[in-house]
Amino acid sequence: MKLFGVIGNPIMHSKSPRMHNNAIKNFGFDALYTRYNLEDKNKLKEVLIDLKFSGTNITLPFKEEAFAIADVKDNSILDIKVANTLIIKKSKIYAYNTDILGFLKAIEDFKNLNKVLILGAGGTAKAIAYALRYNNIKEIHIANRNLTRFDSFKDFTTMLYEDISDFNYDMVINTTSAGLCDDSLACDKKILEKVFGHCKYAFEVIYNKETSFIKLSKKYNLIYKNGLEMLLWQGVFAFELFFEIKNQQNSIKNFMLEALNLE
Repeated sequence: MKLFGVIGNPIMHSKSPRMHNNAIKNFGFDALYTRYNLEDKNKLKEVLIDLKFSGTNITLPFKEEAFAIADVKDNSILDIKVANTLIIKKSKIYAYNTDILGFLKAIEDFKNLNKVLILGAGGTAKAIAYALRYNNIKEIHIANRNLTRFDSFKDFTTMLYEDISDFNYDMVINTTSAGLCDDSLACDKKILEKVFGHCKYAFEVIYNKETSFIKLSKKYNLIYKNGLEMLLWQGVFAFELFFEIKNQQNSIKNFMLEALNLE
């Protein structure tokens, strides 16, 4: 039996096991998908090897470490240096990022995007920033609470939250964990209200609850989405990599969606 899983911290909220195990069952594969709460990023490679994972999804806050430990990196992630999918094969770790394609699928119906504000500067923010660039978005701005991560965003306009002075954006995206375990926002509510007063779309990467970011989006009548579709599609693309299958995206998606719809 092959072992797969999702690694992060926190991780108990993750719906990935439900999604992948339902697809595994319906395809008849001899495999199991679990979750693992990692306390120390420096132990990531050790955990992969010791537990004999065949592949894993990587979530907050270990996506940059996942890229760093890989022996072979997919060409599509050489710029972003962030991985959310690892395959272990013949003692080598192969790194990919299915967040990029998953995010682009999720926002397919968000039209006329020219200027976007991303809240947060972690691995997910980086994947989304490059996804938007690949989709020919003209202006992509990154805002964060401190300067420490901006070295990874030299190709983009960066600013601290309190320095946001241009509030005219088509879409604002929350990539931070703010609201995951509490009712907080990534930045001061007054700043977000000014941004929301001008934009049309909002995207929240958190998918397991109605966050304060989503509530504020509703208040301002924005067209919004949480991260569920992104989770679904990145899972589909990761599943293809795990089991080396092609031309089965609709079946994988339907099996995973069936699992997500279960109470």
